[in-house]
Amino acid sequence: MSKSLVFSLLLILISAKAFSQGSNLQYLEGSWYINRSNFPMWLSGKKTEPTFNYTLQKKSGKYRLLDEVKFFKNGKEKSIVGFDYPIERSPAQFVWRGKGLLFIAKSKWAVLHYDEQLMWMLIKFEKTLFTPPGYDIVSRERQLSAEQREEIQKIMSQLDIKATLSEITQNPF
Repeated sequence: MSKSLVFSLLLILISAKAFSQGSNLQYLEGSWYINRSNFPMWLSGKKTEPTFNYTLQKKSGKYRLLDEVKFFKNGKEKSIVGFDYPIERSPAQFVWRGKGLLFIAKSKWAVLHYDEQLMWMLIKFEKTLFTPPGYDIVSRERQLSAEQREEIQKIMSQLDIKATLSEITQNPF
């Protein structure tokens, strides 16, 4: 069995576990602060205070998420807008498609872990024509608590994720 097939099967099992608590797309709604990442766009310092902002929508009988990535650049708020479509065989995997001129852009991402109590998620995104693969840690709070940081290390170790994720500074106001 190839490594990519094993990884795909593992991702499906992890994704199913992430939703085993009876969660659905509604849990994603609202704002999520990007607290840690290895995504170059957040590490360069040119784009700051990034958030994911999800709104559940129903179109043609199927659910999707309006996905607004908001950040500051040169002191002005900017955004990248698209839609997240759940992959049917795995409820924690999505295909993002840009809106408007970004329609040609597409990427796959997955929730590897969702902590309902501590309100944080570990997200894996795949390589695209424009971006490398990587991970984000997002939470409902601007800053991670000591308890969240401890739990994140534990989960990343359990999932054998060796990537180094840098802290993303969020304005405390």
